[in-house]
Amino acid sequence: MTLITDHINVSIAQQTLTLVKDGKAIHTYSVSTAKNGAGELNGSGKTPRGRHIIRAKIGGDRPQNAVFIGRRFTGEVYSPELAKTFPNRDWILSRILWLSGTEVGKNRLGHVDSMRRYIYIHGTPDSEPMGEPLSHGCIRMRNEDVMSLFELVPVGCSVDIQE
Repeated sequence: MTLITDHINVSIAQQTLTLVKDGKAIHTYSVSTAKNGAGELNGSGKTPRGRHIIRAKIGGDRPQNAVFIGRRFTGEVYSPELAKTFPNRDWILSRILWLSGTEVGKNRLGHVDSMRRYIYIHGTPDSEPMGEPLSHGCIRMRNEDVMSLFELVPVGCSVDIQE
């Protein structure tokens, strides 16, 4: 697939992620941001605001519903049975787009560093609702959507997260 997106906008208020090319919105996905709202502090469980970039893309060679822990494929593929075995896992599935803040003091370095907070755009079980803030800080997407997004954006793509 051809990389077609030069920018991503995430709206916490609308719970959407919009792909932008040449200043025009080309696709919008429903997402789920943090249950705790917006904020940058380490340990807050909040979704950080401001300008970010995609620092790394992880999982491109893995199957849909591949399970990741610590950005590593566990060898597992998510299923309802696996969920029953591990009921307290924060499921990170299919693909990871690891975000790095670009605004020193706001979302980069010190106690507000998005990358050190392990803030991702990632897949989540399809049973989880979209359009509602329920994550632990990351931006959750449907697995098919995050897999599509993964193919459309380059490392270094800018990501603006706004309330």
